[in-house]
Amino acid sequence: MGSFPPSTVSRRSLLAGAAGLAGLTLAGCSGGGGDATAIRFYQTKREVIPYIQDLLAEFHAEFPDIRPIHDTSEATLNGQFVRASPPDLALQLYNYEMARFQERGELSDLSDLPEAATITDSVKEQMALYPSYPGRLSVLPYSMMSAAVIYNKEIFDEHGVEVPTTHSEFIAACETFQDAGVTPIYGTWADNWTIVQGLVDYTVGGMVDVIGLFQQLREIGPDVGPDSEVSFSKVLREPLEKMLTLLPYHQRDARGRNYGDGNNAFANGEAAMYFQGPWALVEVQKINPDAQVGTFPLPMTEDPADNKVRVNLDLALWIPEGSNRKDEARELLRFLARPEIQDPYNEHALGFGVRTDAPPVTDERILQMQPYVDRGAVYQGVSQGIPTTIPFYNYSQDLVYGASLERMLATLDADWARLAKRA
Repeated sequence: MGSFPPSTVSRRSLLAGAAGLAGLTLAGCSGGGGDATAIRFYQTKREVIPYIQDLLAEFHAEFPDIRPIHDTSEATLNGQFVRASPPDLALQLYNYEMARFQERGELSDLSDLPEAATITDSVKEQMALYPSYPGRLSVLPYSMMSAAVIYNKEIFDEHGVEVPTTHSEFIAACETFQDAGVTPIYGTWADNWTIVQGLVDYTVGGMVDVIGLFQQLREIGPDVGPDSEVSFSKVLREPLEKMLTLLPYHQRDARGRNYGDGNNAFANGEAAMYFQGPWALVEVQKINPDAQVGTFPLPMTEDPADNKVRVNLDLALWIPEGSNRKDEARELLRFLARPEIQDPYNEHALGFGVRTDAPPVTDERILQMQPYVDRGAVYQGVSQGIPTTIPFYNYSQDLVYGASLERMLATLDADWARLAKRA
């Protein structure tokens, strides 16, 4: 990973302390005394808990009258909202489950903040994947993760394989590796989320307008089915058929391997490619600091112009309407959204900026994705638009294990229609 600006490092080193892994941690208890207003700050993404804890201490040093309580518990947000006790501010994965509260008007409007005007057009397009509340900007995007095929540069060079830009070139690369006794793609199918994040999302995103698909599905609602103009059966069939043709290029024991196995195997040069996101790059580097890796979008057509990278709004800031500390929460939100705070965080987490003035990434492991992000050649995974009450991860794992594609798609249509009718 890249280094922080010297001023940021020195400032943060003075505040470093306990990681704050407890569910509720007082930040910056050395100042402010008992008169400080306490606000509860809820944070997901456990990998960066210590980093965020230091930022909260830094905030309290600058604003001694506000004391953030760092909530890293795994309590469900739904229960907190039902009990009328949501956090005052949250920094959370922006996905369908979170968007439910946005759609219902549970989140306050942030459109008046100056930071709202700096969101890039590409990020705004990605926000359209989820239903929103009319007339409000309910979240402020904070970090975007971009994922693509991770590849071993040394193995590619050794076998004279160029980074493929068309689907036929990708298949040819897999054949070259397989003929040479090299596993083309390392699979970790025992963890169903890895199937969805990689195989499913990459193949569908490379061929389908994901945002447009879900906008149409929401419009059709309970009438989604075999006779509707748009359905999962009609739109996902071709990309998932193509996905199934990639299965033979995985190692034989892919069914029994999990995410940890994949990181170790890929770091040790046991496969040419790995369908994972930047979180895996961090683990690979820990295992093998000398690993020479890069990234490229999975090509699903014969036109290189169609190539895109998978993105997700990894973290977004939001303030509930039910908070009694909105002013204090806004102070913390604006502190975290400062470029000198937000940009080093994204560098640390291998994330991409979401502001119009955010600097480009510099880490060589993800540098090849920057041009796609710059021109908006991105998509959110189809998995991110499906409510978790639909067991899409299990369906995808069953499909890879040999279940009927037709039956899976028909079940998806029926699940969607049933939930829409209930809503």
